[in-house]
Amino acid sequence: MTAPRSHDADPGPPDPRHGSLTRFWVRYAQLPGGTTPDVLVSVADGVIASVETGVPAGDAFVLPGVLLPGFVNAHSHAFHRALRGRTHDRGGTFWTWRERMYAVAQRLDPDSYLALARAVYAEMALAGVTSVGEFHYLHHGRGGVPYADPNAMTEALRQAAADAGIRLVLLDACYLAGGFGVGLDPVQRRFCDGTAEAWAARVAALRRSDGMRVGAAVHSVRAVPRDQLPVVARAAAGLPLHVHLSEQPSENEACLAAHGLTPTALLAESGVLGERTTAVHATHLTGADVALLGRTRTAACLCPTTERDLADGLGPARQLADAGVRLSLGSDQHAVIDLLEEARTLEMHERLRTGERGRFTPTDLLDALTANDVLGERSARIEAGAPADLVAVRTDTVRTAGADPAQIVLAATAADVDTVIVGGVLVVRGRRHRLGDVAALLRTTIEPLWRDE
Repeated sequence: MTAPRSHDADPGPPDPRHGSLTRFWVRYAQLPGGTTPDVLVSVADGVIASVETGVPAGDAFVLPGVLLPGFVNAHSHAFHRALRGRTHDRGGTFWTWRERMYAVAQRLDPDSYLALARAVYAEMALAGVTSVGEFHYLHHGRGGVPYADPNAMTEALRQAAADAGIRLVLLDACYLAGGFGVGLDPVQRRFCDGTAEAWAARVAALRRSDGMRVGAAVHSVRAVPRDQLPVVARAAAGLPLHVHLSEQPSENEACLAAHGLTPTALLAESGVLGERTTAVHATHLTGADVALLGRTRTAACLCPTTERDLADGLGPARQLADAGVRLSLGSDQHAVIDLLEEARTLEMHERLRTGERGRFTPTDLLDALTANDVLGERSARIEAGAPADLVAVRTDTVRTAGADPAQIVLAATAADVDTVIVGGVLVVRGRRHRLGDVAALLRTTIEPLWRDE
């Protein structure tokens, strides 16, 4: 009998992108039907060719622990990662934090953005992320002057994701105003194309590539005037469309004062809501807002670690799910990049809100963790025909030892992610990214941004 290849000793499987068949075996896998033992996944041309259960490893490449579909980070601002560990001496609110964020935005150019985003996306890959939705509004040079290539900052993100080995959905954000009836401040001019029509023309010039798809975003109802919202909605037809919604009570109050509508109602009136739309945060909603999101089949992306870091509040996750709103997760400003923690915190925040446990099942949390449909992609699943985006989570660490593999989402952290496969290609193996020392990459790109502080 042929012995299985050891994960720790073997140099690795062949690259299955070019027709060769690679077989991965794992003791447990989270399949669409539930947690299943002794699973053999065959991969060819970046796609899962077959899934067999109850079979021995044979000569397959053995993965450790439990195999999950690739994690989806549905809401990211890559450059916010530079703020981690840099804002806690000043206290304050979301709005005072934002001033620090603007200071970082002012310092970036395409070259430094490429270096920073490459390191951030590599950190995501180490945490099991195989697809990221980048909510991108840092478009132009200082003072709003376009680069020679108006999409130079986007091209930096495209290259960064390719280097880091993860899939990118570029959610290009329209950003036109500094608030309701308020002009842009100097930093915000970098975000602005002038009109929604000009924004749409710039986005239309973006090309799709193997590693990047293009989507759209309304930054927020305070940043896109009422008469411009329908323009964005029409330009985004057929694309995933994301929008920051009701993250702060003051935004709701200002919207009511300006228009007599909640932000959710304003988006509905403008044709922004719908089954291709995802509301990000959705923290401070009325009951009518929740019902409206459900009726329009709008999804929601919650970012629990950011919402707690910025003292935003606890969103109505269970009410949204009960209304028929599809839930997804994001690490947003990257105070933490750990999608397993985002999933677990979805449940923990509900426990804090209600005093009840079991508001979401482990399967519910896995669904939110792998909700690729909100990025316009096929949902991440371990089944024939699906992209071979796979994450092996160890079950023998001090955090996971003794845990039921079916409940691994409630025990594991990013530190327990051992192997990450994107399109059939090994990106992370044995907790090491193919780029090498990601901590060093982060340090050498972030520290210069703060050198004059």
